[in-house]
Amino acid sequence: MKNTKAITKSAIIAAIYVVITLIASLFGLSSGAIQVRFSEALTVLPYFTPAAVPGLFVGCIISNIISGCLLWDIVFGSLATLIGAIGTYFLRKKSIWFAPIPPIVANTVIIPYVLKNVYQLKEAVSYFFVTVFIGELVSCGVLGLLLSMLLKRRKDLVDIIK
Repeated sequence: MKNTKAITKSAIIAAIYVVITLIASLFGLSSGAIQVRFSEALTVLPYFTPAAVPGLFVGCIISNIISGCLLWDIVFGSLATLIGAIGTYFLRKKSIWFAPIPPIVANTVIIPYVLKNVYQLKEAVSYFFVTVFIGELVSCGVLGLLLSMLLKRRKDLVDIIK
């Protein structure tokens, strides 16, 4: 029963990640050199439940496939989200304010090289560091912290996630 609940929670988180990514892609915000992937706000969820780690990873893989990303973007972009989610999970005993740091760092370090090398974009890697960092700061830092504050206030929602 416990494994079934964890798998179900992971699947729900993955589905929510995909839906939010697809909505953002309608506005051209979920991929490219300048991106604010609103679904990355969910990367604070491993602070609340370990089920979020595989859910975010699978959700990112599915989102990247549906969005038409190239293979190496699917691989490394999804790994960046996985690394960030694992980092957030390991920081769960710290203050909630630390929760967005791992996904911001993982994506800021990995995604610029994906953009430069996989998509052969002409801008300098340093430009991508700045644009990815800003996008992650908005999605994980601002929206993710807002989500975590909502979850901390609403114990009933946290109980559902746990």
